[in-house]
Amino acid sequence: MSRIIAVIVFFAACSAQAGDEPKQPVAPGFESPGYVWNEMRGEKLLALQAKGDPLRGEIAFEVCQGCHGLEALGEVDGTYPRLAGQHASVLIKQLADVRAGIRDNRKMYPFAEEHVVTTQELADIASYLSALPVPEEHGIGPGTDLERGRSLYARDCIECHGPAGEGDPANFYPRVAGQHYLYLLRQMHDIRGGKRRNANPEMWEVSKDYRDEDIQVVIDYMSRFPAM
Repeated sequence: MSRIIAVIVFFAACSAQAGDEPKQPVAPGFESPGYVWNEMRGEKLLALQAKGDPLRGEIAFEVCQGCHGLEALGEVDGTYPRLAGQHASVLIKQLADVRAGIRDNRKMYPFAEEHVVTTQELADIASYLSALPVPEEHGIGPGTDLERGRSLYARDCIECHGPAGEGDPANFYPRVAGQHYLYLLRQMHDIRGGKRRNANPEMWEVSKDYRDEDIQVVIDYMSRFPAM
């Protein structure tokens, strides 16, 4: 029965996208004075405090499978990120930011808004996804200048994302190990350009002077971290 309900919700959201789609709100983000990228309040705080149930999360995630895949492995072409194995805290933050309108994602919003997914289900979905196995195979870069990529990563990225791309769940730094190259590439371009409004300002500060080729080689290097 749960799968039938999920399918109904999925097609209802698709129908909404084609016509009367729920309009994503817009909340102050990176562009606003006083913005705190990891502020702990509101729904984000409630979901982080909730005890996630992976069994309930598996059911709630069914409405997301149309884009993210049955095993949440995303797409090699970078259209959708790999969510399997990501830190629960990172997943909650990103979902809550989409719902609040701090991270702009009009395509995702109809599937993630509060009438489809509850606050408790944010915690449940995050608990389910964080425990999923992560296969080694994923999209990687061309390998053109990995030594320069390694140097840039060691200088600018390792403090937050860790020596093996493991991230830091306590500080909302995502695990980048095992993530698709083209997705990481797109996100870093968006952060450098100020397009990703829920970005960490420190990451924008680091990347704002990067040339396109700098972004390419450091992301190429990151994409080669073994999945965890």
